[in-house]
Amino acid sequence: MKEPIIVLKALSDKNRIRILKMLEKKSLCVCEITAILGLAVSTISKHLSILKEANLILMITGN
Repeated sequence: MKEPIIVLKALSDKNRIRILKMLEKKSLCVCEITAILGLAVSTISKHLSILKEANLILMITGN
C-alpha cells in the first residue's frame, strides 16, 4: 500500500506535473527545466528526486 501513496504524493505538486509533461516530450537536463519553470536548481533537484523515488522518471547521468 505504500507505493500508491508515494506516487500520489509525487503527483500532488503542480510543478512536478509540469516536469512530467515536459519530460514526456523529450529528455531535459536540470538546467533546462530550471530555465523553463523559473525555479531554483535545488528546487528542481528536489522535485526530480521525489519523482524518481515514485518510479515516475528515470534519471540518467552523463559523462
